[in-house]
Amino acid sequence: MILPGAVFGAVGPLAAFPLRLAAREVERRHAELRRGVTRRTTHVVFGRTLLAKAATARTGDGDIERRVQAEREAGRELVSENGFLRLLGLLKAPQASSLSRQSLIDQSRLAASDLDMLSLFDAFERDGEPYSFRDLILARKYAGLIASGATWGAIARSVHRSGPVASLTAKSLNLGSQHGRPDAIYLDEGRSELDGQLLFDLGSPEDDTLEELFAEAEAAEEEGRHDEAAALYQRCMAIDPKDAIAAFNRANCLRGAGRAAEAAHDYARAIKLDPGFVEAWFNLAGLVGDEGKVASARRHLQKAMALDKAYADPVFNLARLEFDAGNLA
Repeated sequence: MILPGAVFGAVGPLAAFPLRLAAREVERRHAELRRGVTRRTTHVVFGRTLLAKAATARTGDGDIERRVQAEREAGRELVSENGFLRLLGLLKAPQASSLSRQSLIDQSRLAASDLDMLSLFDAFERDGEPYSFRDLILARKYAGLIASGATWGAIARSVHRSGPVASLTAKSLNLGSQHGRPDAIYLDEGRSELDGQLLFDLGSPEDDTLEELFAEAEAAEEEGRHDEAAALYQRCMAIDPKDAIAAFNRANCLRGAGRAAEAAHDYARAIKLDPGFVEAWFNLAGLVGDEGKVASARRHLQKAMALDKAYADPVFNLARLEFDAGNLA
């Protein structure tokens, strides 16, 4: 069950449920769902589409692992797509689930790190304890595959081409390197590759376009292609004018491209859409402070401090601002 006031952040597009529709379901429960993660985020939902992106990335699944570790260390609750659907009441939890995480590790010999990643990307019936007996069967199969050279990412990618995960408990799973496909898992001694992904048909071409555009924009931003990223975020905002994260990200890109006036406009737009967006207040303060607008910068920093009393950066910047202005009293 989703608790009122919870703030969910989606990392990567969701494979099973369009974000626009998911956000509507979350809002009905008096909570929030946004793309990306901010300081207000309490739960992070990892989209399974990250798996496909990682398959062609130079760093493989490493970026996913680093992001998972960072969010866990920040104290946020990590949620899989199926776990998210269960919280929304759109997917039933399997019955007869009683195994603890440690019990599953002990009985399957699956490494804890692999168990956690496979759980987060829905390679089991449950995305966390209590696990089911079917999950134990799957864990033993996955442990065998990993011992043969498979990675958790290759397993998760192949599993989601098979339909319901529980159906794999009665199958013989084999590493595809025996059949010229080291990145795939095969059924029944290589006679067929896992195929036929099961998805919720609840989206539209517009949903697909928005998710693809946002992913492209994030990639361009990460690579420092600020103008290109800003243009892509602009297209996202045209499709979904209420997306505060897209406005904020575009503002950051515009600032990086030296387009300060446009950046200020989009920071203000992000704040209008989400008045509690503390990072937008903070970044806008930095932008106007760089332009010598001390009074405006002070107001924005004070607002950021009021919104998040645990946020140390605006406190430091305000102290520096006052020092530079000669206000030492």
